Amino acid sequence: MKIGRALRHRNYRLFFAGQGVSLIGTWLTKFAMSLFTYELTGSAWMLGLVAFCSQAPTALIAPIAGVLVDRWDRHRTLVATQVLAMLQSAALAAFALTGWMTVGWLMILGAWQAVINAFDMPARQSFVRQMVDDRADLPNAIALNSALVNLARLIGPVIAAFLWRAVGPGWCFGLDAASYLAVIASLLAMRIAKRDITPSGKRVLHDLRDGIHYVVHFAEVRTLLVLLAGISVCGGAYVSLLPALGEGALHGGPHAVGYLMAASGAGAMVGVLYVAGRDNVATLAKFAGHCGLALGVGLAALELAPNVGTALPIMVVVGAGLIALWTSTNTCVQSLVDDDKLGRVMSIYAMVFFTGAPIGALLEGALAARIGAVHAFFAAGIGCVVTATWFLAKLPAFPRARVC
Repeated sequence: MKIGRALRHRNYRLFFAGQGVSLIGTWLTKFAMSLFTYELTGSAWMLGLVAFCSQAPTALIAPIAGVLVDRWDRHRTLVATQVLAMLQSAALAAFALTGWMTVGWLMILGAWQAVINAFDMPARQSFVRQMVDDRADLPNAIALNSALVNLARLIGPVIAAFLWRAVGPGWCFGLDAASYLAVIASLLAMRIAKRDITPSGKRVLHDLRDGIHYVVHFAEVRTLLVLLAGISVCGGAYVSLLPALGEGALHGGPHAVGYLMAASGAGAMVGVLYVAGRDNVATLAKFAGHCGLALGVGLAALELAPNVGTALPIMVVVGAGLIALWTSTNTCVQSLVDDDKLGRVMSIYAMVFFTGAPIGALLEGALAARIGAVHAFFAAGIGCVVTATWFLAKLPAFPRARVC
């Protein structure tokens, strides 16, 4: 079956199963942190600030982390990041269950996770090549991983909304902490061939400069990263503002926010499964540009939604556009980059991604506080359309054989 061909590799099957459990837990925490912030403050600005703290440190540390990931054993690095992330979720659970949780602690613990993510993301992305023996299955493996993320995004908020109402946010965090045991067990069960790591004999900053020079002079990768940056700033922060839309502008409650997140997750599944089922990725760059257009139109269309029911199909389009774009750009970049520079390039990818989203969260949070969440989404949608239009105009300059 084409859509699941990467699962024929044993190590990838183990990773896929462990991640499937852990990612649901991750979305329990994402939902709980966002809704907890809004219920503590009632402020769209604070939603954006907490989201900023949960992502900005990744952008600052990721370039250096990518150099180190290229020098370290990626398998051991991933085990370490998962253990640290489990402790972070356990700390969130402890503060929530004891009643000591404040917005300040949400910011601090969110920043802790962001530091972990700076090492985890380049290690995870570059480790896929070690789990998948056949390079031809690499695009499918990347897309399946994105599909798994979005299946969790579909299921997680619904479970989190139920748990929030039934037993409170502390159990959302606690179950997330327990879910890390699954991915840690799957990593330890793998049989991974040792990767030849040639000591560079150079300083970290020298290797970092080499990675940046490689990206700057690789026109296709550079243009894809500009697209990623623009879309991440304009559209990547919409999840952090959904409580202001669901509970505020659309007059729903925690369940309404969960439904909106689940609808975007359902759309994301459609988009990412489309990417996973492709044999030829030569047209993925153009597809990414069209996804940016769809995302922008969807965000702008929320201006016309009078209630949660009307917003749900729009969120399907938004989710499909954003995640399919991220998956397509990720697949293109990983398919183009040399293995010895993959950690550094994916860390730059992470820096762009994690810089854009928190900046967008701050800008859109501030804008929503002034003009309302719905109007802020409209402005973000226009930004996405402009960015995607620019990218599609650049596509004819891509040497066709080099695009993915």
